[in-house]
Amino acid sequence: MIRLDDTSRSPSHTRVVVAMSGGVDSSVVAALYAKAGYDVVGVTLQLYDHGEAMHHRPGACCAGQDIYDARTVAEKLGIPHYVLDYESRFRHAVIERFADAYAAGETPIPCVDCNRTVKFRDLLETARDLGADILATGHYVTSRALEGGRRALFRPLDESRDQSYFLYATTQEQIDMLRFPLGETTKPEVRALAEEFGLKVADKPDSQDICFVPNGHYTAIVEKLRPEAAEPGEIVHLDGRVLGQHAGVMRYTIGQRKGLGIAASEPLYVVGIDAGRRRVLVGPRAALGVSAIRIDEVNWLGDETLDAAAEAGRDLYVKVRSARAPVPGHLARASDGGVEVHLAGAEEGVAPGQACVFYEDGGAGARLLGGGVIRRTRESFTTLTRDMEMMARSA
Repeated sequence: MIRLDDTSRSPSHTRVVVAMSGGVDSSVVAALYAKAGYDVVGVTLQLYDHGEAMHHRPGACCAGQDIYDARTVAEKLGIPHYVLDYESRFRHAVIERFADAYAAGETPIPCVDCNRTVKFRDLLETARDLGADILATGHYVTSRALEGGRRALFRPLDESRDQSYFLYATTQEQIDMLRFPLGETTKPEVRALAEEFGLKVADKPDSQDICFVPNGHYTAIVEKLRPEAAEPGEIVHLDGRVLGQHAGVMRYTIGQRKGLGIAASEPLYVVGIDAGRRRVLVGPRAALGVSAIRIDEVNWLGDETLDAAAEAGRDLYVKVRSARAPVPGHLARASDGGVEVHLAGAEEGVAPGQACVFYEDGGAGARLLGGGVIRRTRESFTTLTRDMEMMARSA
């Protein structure tokens, strides 16, 4: 049984705005609140041009069909439904930053930027304007009240559906108004509920692609917005040898092995990207290991302050990729006053632009403590490039 952990007011006097993407998860959330007698309003965001979106392949989210599906579900449930034009906000907060990151040799996570800005900042403000007490979504994460009334986020029951990594930048003020009813359930159970409610989206496939990337080809968008990211350059081995040419740093990410376009007697991986010099650095797998990660844009959700946690070397678990399990580490204060994460062991494929997300422990149900944007790998590569050039000049 899914619990609707709400406010102290009665359901009929509690207005819930549900962010309806048109998928099965958010549709079931809307149905659960409507069935329980809440004052439910469905809202769907128009994030980009629908004419283009209709040409996306199946599995892409937020397309024109999704808005139609959300409206159909709202009609079935008998709740009001609004489509909000957030195209300009989405372009500025998500798409432009996405292109900037690739042009800088980073690997961005647009879903984090979307949640941090358009969904849980702008949409939350709109929900308040609509008189909402709660903003609910279909994310697989658990929200619970702590002692004293403050709320916190936790990894969901179903670790395979865990979306907490993409929500690390959610602020405390936002968390207190947000609800995530699906955190204690599984996808098959959600689909069964959709069938029970008679929703046509019960068998709708999950979204797989980045919503604004036609046909999955992100390079076309990056090249259009930041053409310098497609400028050719050198592929350089750690030992200084130039192994070949590339067609733009935007095509590479740390840890990449396939598609390098070079011949070598050993498996080689991308270990660094120097966008300023248009260089892609490659080396053996052993060169991928990183045990200290510099982060910025930190959002801290722990009980103590971030400064106190960093000074004390706060133990925690971290994810450096969404699909990886949390690993042990601790916070540290960098020499210049910034924040670092020191890992108990080396992690591979730590890419600038990705998130380093903090948890209380490593298991299902672990509390989300925040996170930040990874910068360490690019700094390491800049230092390594400088050392290589010094060695070349002294040779």
